[in-house]
Amino acid sequence: MRESNNMAISKAQHKAINKYRSKNKAHVQYINRRSIAKSFILKDATKDDLDMLLGHIKERQQELNN
Repeated sequence: MRESNNMAISKAQHKAINKYRSKNKAHVQYINRRSIAKSFILKDATKDDLDMLLGHIKERQQELNN
């Protein structure tokens, strides 16, 4: 949770952010992983990477539908 314009955050807000992160580790990890995956797909993935990922995505969709 960074400020986009590099403004300093108060100690209280910093404490609240850390408290949220420690209470919601699984969700914070999920959001981070999703962001990394999206960034890779949009910025770095080659055609071969995308083809491989599409295969994995289709498999996962089938798992979730069953």
